Amino acid sequence: MSEINTEKLNTALSEKVRPFFEEILASAHAGNLHSIYVVGSALTEGGETTDSDINSVIVLKEMDLAFVEYLAPLGKVYKKKGVGAPLIMTPAYIDNSLDVFPIEFHEFRLIHETILGEDLFAGLEIEPAHLRLQCEREVKTKLIGLRQGYISTLGDKKLLSEGLAESITGMIPLFRAVLTLLGKESSGGSLGVIKSFEAEINITTGIFEKMLKLRQKQISLSAAELTSSFEEYYMATEKATRRIDELTV
Repeated sequence: MSEINTEKLNTALSEKVRPFFEEILASAHAGNLHSIYVVGSALTEGGETTDSDINSVIVLKEMDLAFVEYLAPLGKVYKKKGVGAPLIMTPAYIDNSLDVFPIEFHEFRLIHETILGEDLFAGLEIEPAHLRLQCEREVKTKLIGLRQGYISTLGDKKLLSEGLAESITGMIPLFRAVLTLLGKESSGGSLGVIKSFEAEINITTGIFEKMLKLRQKQISLSAAELTSSFEEYYMATEKATRRIDELTV
Protein backbone atom coordinates (compact mmCIF):
# COMPACT_ATOMS: atom_id res chain seq x y z
CA MET A 1 0.00 0.00 0.00
CA SER A 2 1.37 3.44 -0.95
CA GLU A 3 1.89 6.26 1.52
CA ILE A 4 -0.55 9.10 2.11
CA ASN A 5 0.08 11.94 -0.35
CA THR A 6 -1.23 15.38 0.62
CA GLU A 7 1.20 17.45 -1.47
CA LYS A 8 -1.59 19.01 -3.55
CA LEU A 9 -3.50 20.19 -0.48
CA ASN A 10 -2.81 23.55 1.09
CA THR A 11 -0.83 23.40 4.32
CA ALA A 12 -3.76 24.03 6.68
CA LEU A 13 -5.90 21.38 5.01
CA SER A 14 -3.08 18.85 4.93
CA GLU A 15 -2.34 19.34 8.63
CA LYS A 16 -5.97 18.57 9.48
CA VAL A 17 -6.55 15.48 7.36
CA ARG A 18 -3.16 13.80 7.21
CA PRO A 19 -3.18 12.44 10.82
CA PHE A 20 -6.68 11.03 10.25
CA PHE A 21 -5.73 9.16 7.10
CA GLU A 22 -2.38 8.01 8.51
CA GLU A 23 -4.16 6.51 11.50
CA ILE A 24 -6.44 4.57 9.15
CA LEU A 25 -3.49 3.43 7.05
CA ALA A 26 -1.76 2.14 10.18
CA SER A 27 -4.82 0.16 11.28
CA ALA A 28 -5.61 -3.51 10.75
CA HIS A 29 -7.96 -2.46 7.93
CA ALA A 30 -5.23 -1.03 5.69
CA GLY A 31 -5.15 -4.11 3.44
CA ASN A 32 -8.74 -3.50 2.39
CA LEU A 33 -8.16 0.12 1.37
CA HIS A 34 -8.49 0.80 -2.34
CA SER A 35 -8.22 4.60 -2.36
CA ILE A 36 -8.81 7.76 -0.31
CA TYR A 37 -9.92 11.19 -1.53
CA VAL A 38 -10.55 14.65 -0.18
CA VAL A 39 -13.61 16.11 -1.91
CA GLY A 40 -15.83 19.17 -1.83
CA SER A 41 -15.65 22.83 -0.92
CA ALA A 42 -12.43 22.62 1.10
CA LEU A 43 -10.62 22.19 -2.24
CA THR A 44 -12.24 25.10 -4.05
CA GLU A 45 -11.23 28.74 -4.06
CA GLY A 46 -12.09 30.22 -0.69
CA GLY A 47 -12.80 26.81 0.78
CA GLU A 48 -10.36 27.39 3.60
CA THR A 49 -12.53 30.26 4.88
CA THR A 50 -15.71 28.23 5.35
CA ASP A 51 -16.80 26.66 8.61
CA SER A 52 -17.85 23.40 6.95
CA ASP A 53 -16.24 20.08 7.82
CA ILE A 54 -13.61 18.71 5.46
CA ASN A 55 -15.23 15.97 3.37
CA SER A 56 -13.59 12.78 2.16
CA VAL A 57 -14.34 9.46 0.48
CA ILE A 58 -12.74 6.16 1.44
CA VAL A 59 -13.07 3.38 -1.13
CA LEU A 60 -12.68 -0.16 0.19
CA LYS A 61 -11.91 -3.16 -2.00
CA GLU A 62 -14.80 -4.94 -0.30
CA MET A 63 -17.40 -3.49 2.06
CA ASP A 64 -16.54 -4.30 5.67
CA LEU A 65 -18.81 -3.25 8.51
CA ALA A 66 -15.98 -3.83 10.96
CA PHE A 67 -14.20 -0.89 9.30
CA VAL A 68 -17.31 1.25 9.73
CA GLU A 69 -17.39 0.31 13.42
CA TYR A 70 -13.68 1.14 13.69
CA LEU A 71 -14.26 4.59 12.20
CA ALA A 72 -17.08 5.61 14.55
CA PRO A 73 -14.98 6.54 17.61
CA LEU A 74 -12.18 7.83 15.38
CA GLY A 75 -14.63 10.12 13.60
CA LYS A 76 -15.75 11.57 16.90
CA VAL A 77 -12.19 12.64 17.70
CA TYR A 78 -11.48 14.19 14.32
CA LYS A 79 -14.89 15.87 14.05
CA LYS A 80 -13.63 18.28 16.70
CA LYS A 81 -10.75 19.11 14.36
CA GLY A 82 -13.02 19.92 11.44
CA VAL A 83 -12.76 16.58 9.62
CA GLY A 84 -16.17 15.22 8.68
CA ALA A 85 -17.19 11.57 8.69
CA PRO A 86 -15.98 10.07 5.39
CA LEU A 87 -18.24 8.44 2.85
CA ILE A 88 -17.47 4.74 2.53
CA MET A 89 -17.97 2.92 -0.76
CA THR A 90 -16.47 0.27 -3.02
CA PRO A 91 -15.55 0.29 -6.73
CA ALA A 92 -18.58 -1.88 -7.45
CA TYR A 93 -20.87 0.53 -5.61
CA ILE A 94 -19.50 3.44 -7.66
CA ASP A 95 -20.02 1.59 -10.95
CA ASN A 96 -23.59 0.69 -10.02
CA SER A 97 -24.60 4.12 -8.68
CA LEU A 98 -23.65 6.60 -11.39
CA ASP A 99 -27.20 6.59 -12.76
CA VAL A 100 -28.75 7.03 -9.30
CA PHE A 101 -26.48 9.76 -7.90
CA PRO A 102 -25.10 11.53 -10.98
CA ILE A 103 -24.91 14.97 -9.32
CA GLU A 104 -22.92 13.62 -6.39
CA PHE A 105 -20.49 11.70 -8.59
CA HIS A 106 -20.26 14.66 -10.96
CA GLU A 107 -19.08 16.70 -7.94
CA PHE A 108 -16.51 14.05 -7.03
CA ARG A 109 -15.25 13.95 -10.61
CA LEU A 110 -14.78 17.72 -10.75
CA ILE A 111 -13.55 18.40 -7.24
CA HIS A 112 -11.30 15.83 -5.62
CA GLU A 113 -7.72 15.09 -4.69
CA THR A 114 -6.51 11.51 -4.52
CA ILE A 115 -4.70 11.00 -1.22
CA LEU A 116 -4.05 7.28 -1.57
CA GLY A 117 -4.34 4.69 -4.33
CA GLU A 118 -5.85 4.74 -7.79
CA ASP A 119 -7.95 7.71 -8.90
CA LEU A 120 -11.37 6.25 -9.70
CA PHE A 121 -13.17 9.58 -9.95
CA ALA A 122 -11.31 11.33 -12.78
CA GLY A 123 -12.54 8.91 -15.43
CA LEU A 124 -16.17 8.60 -14.36
CA GLU A 125 -18.60 8.62 -17.29
CA ILE A 126 -21.92 10.18 -16.30
CA GLU A 127 -24.83 10.12 -18.70
CA PRO A 128 -26.16 13.67 -19.36
CA ALA A 129 -29.73 12.33 -19.34
CA HIS A 130 -29.25 10.94 -15.83
CA LEU A 131 -27.69 14.21 -14.70
CA ARG A 132 -30.55 16.29 -16.13
CA LEU A 133 -33.18 14.10 -14.51
CA GLN A 134 -31.62 14.41 -11.08
CA CYS A 135 -31.24 18.18 -11.56
CA GLU A 136 -34.98 18.42 -12.21
CA ARG A 137 -35.80 16.25 -9.21
CA GLU A 138 -33.43 18.16 -6.92
CA VAL A 139 -34.60 21.65 -7.83
CA LYS A 140 -38.26 20.72 -7.42
CA THR A 141 -37.48 19.10 -4.08
CA LYS A 142 -35.71 22.29 -3.02
CA LEU A 143 -38.80 24.35 -3.88
CA ILE A 144 -40.83 22.16 -1.53
CA GLY A 145 -38.10 22.46 1.08
CA LEU A 146 -38.11 26.24 0.88
CA ARG A 147 -41.86 26.39 1.37
CA GLN A 148 -41.90 23.92 4.23
CA GLY A 149 -38.84 25.46 5.82
CA TYR A 150 -40.39 28.91 5.81
CA ILE A 151 -43.58 27.62 7.41
CA SER A 152 -41.68 25.64 10.06
CA THR A 153 -39.80 28.73 11.28
CA LEU A 154 -43.12 30.09 12.62
CA GLY A 155 -41.86 33.61 12.03
CA ASP A 156 -38.69 33.09 14.09
CA LYS A 157 -36.00 35.37 12.62
CA LYS A 158 -33.07 33.24 13.79
CA LEU A 159 -34.54 30.02 12.43
CA LEU A 160 -35.38 31.66 9.10
CA SER A 161 -31.87 33.08 8.75
CA GLU A 162 -30.28 29.72 9.57
CA GLY A 163 -32.60 27.86 7.21
CA LEU A 164 -31.93 30.14 4.26
CA ALA A 165 -28.20 30.14 4.91
CA GLU A 166 -28.06 26.35 5.11
CA SER A 167 -30.16 25.78 2.00
CA ILE A 168 -27.73 27.51 -0.37
CA THR A 169 -25.07 24.89 0.40
CA GLY A 170 -27.14 22.22 -1.29
CA MET A 171 -27.76 24.45 -4.30
CA ILE A 172 -24.11 24.64 -5.38
CA PRO A 173 -23.77 21.03 -6.69
CA LEU A 174 -27.08 21.48 -8.53
CA PHE A 175 -25.91 24.72 -10.15
CA ARG A 176 -22.60 23.13 -11.11
CA ALA A 177 -24.38 20.21 -12.75
CA VAL A 178 -26.72 22.51 -14.70
CA LEU A 179 -23.75 24.55 -15.92
CA THR A 180 -22.10 21.36 -17.15
CA LEU A 181 -25.27 20.41 -19.02
CA LEU A 182 -25.18 23.87 -20.61
CA GLY A 183 -21.58 23.31 -21.68
CA LYS A 184 -20.17 25.87 -19.25
CA GLU A 185 -17.19 25.75 -16.89
CA SER A 186 -18.37 24.63 -13.48
CA SER A 187 -15.43 23.48 -11.37
CA GLY A 188 -14.69 26.71 -9.48
CA GLY A 189 -15.62 27.88 -6.01
CA SER A 190 -19.16 28.52 -4.80
CA LEU A 191 -19.23 32.23 -5.64
CA GLY A 192 -18.00 31.68 -9.18
CA VAL A 193 -20.52 28.91 -9.75
CA ILE A 194 -23.36 31.09 -8.45
CA LYS A 195 -22.37 34.06 -10.60
CA SER A 196 -22.15 31.87 -13.70
CA PHE A 197 -25.48 30.21 -12.94
CA GLU A 198 -27.26 33.53 -12.34
CA ALA A 199 -25.89 34.83 -15.64
CA GLU A 200 -27.04 31.72 -17.54
CA ILE A 201 -30.53 31.78 -16.01
CA ASN A 202 -30.73 35.58 -16.35
CA ILE A 203 -31.32 36.19 -12.66
CA THR A 204 -30.40 39.83 -12.03
CA THR A 205 -31.22 40.15 -8.32
CA GLY A 206 -28.06 38.42 -7.10
CA ILE A 207 -30.18 36.57 -4.55
CA PHE A 208 -28.19 33.32 -4.63
CA GLU A 209 -25.00 35.28 -4.03
CA LYS A 210 -26.75 37.06 -1.16
CA MET A 211 -27.68 33.72 0.40
CA LEU A 212 -24.07 32.56 0.11
CA LYS A 213 -22.91 35.69 1.94
CA LEU A 214 -25.49 34.96 4.62
CA ARG A 215 -24.15 31.40 4.86
CA GLN A 216 -20.60 32.68 5.19
CA LYS A 217 -21.68 35.22 7.83
CA GLN A 218 -20.56 38.14 5.67
CA ILE A 219 -23.96 39.78 6.13
CA SER A 220 -26.88 39.71 8.56
CA LEU A 221 -30.47 40.51 7.63
CA SER A 222 -33.35 42.05 9.52
CA ALA A 223 -36.68 40.24 9.80
CA ALA A 224 -38.11 42.30 6.94
CA GLU A 225 -35.03 41.68 4.80
CA LEU A 226 -35.24 37.95 5.48
CA THR A 227 -38.86 37.87 4.35
CA SER A 228 -38.15 39.76 1.13
CA SER A 229 -35.04 37.63 0.55
CA PHE A 230 -37.08 34.45 0.96
CA GLU A 231 -39.53 35.69 -1.69
CA GLU A 232 -36.68 36.55 -4.10
CA TYR A 233 -34.95 33.26 -3.37
CA TYR A 234 -38.10 31.25 -4.00
CA MET A 235 -38.91 33.07 -7.25
CA ALA A 236 -35.33 32.67 -8.50
CA THR A 237 -35.45 28.94 -7.72
CA GLU A 238 -38.75 28.68 -9.60
CA LYS A 239 -37.08 30.36 -12.57
CA ALA A 240 -34.22 27.87 -12.34
CA THR A 241 -36.78 25.05 -12.31
CA ARG A 242 -38.30 26.28 -15.56
CA ARG A 243 -34.85 26.54 -17.17
CA ILE A 244 -33.97 22.99 -16.13
CA ASP A 245 -37.31 21.73 -17.47
CA GLU A 246 -36.32 23.19 -20.85
CA LEU A 247 -32.97 21.39 -20.99
CA THR A 248 -32.62 18.74 -23.65
CA VAL A 249 -29.66 16.36 -23.69
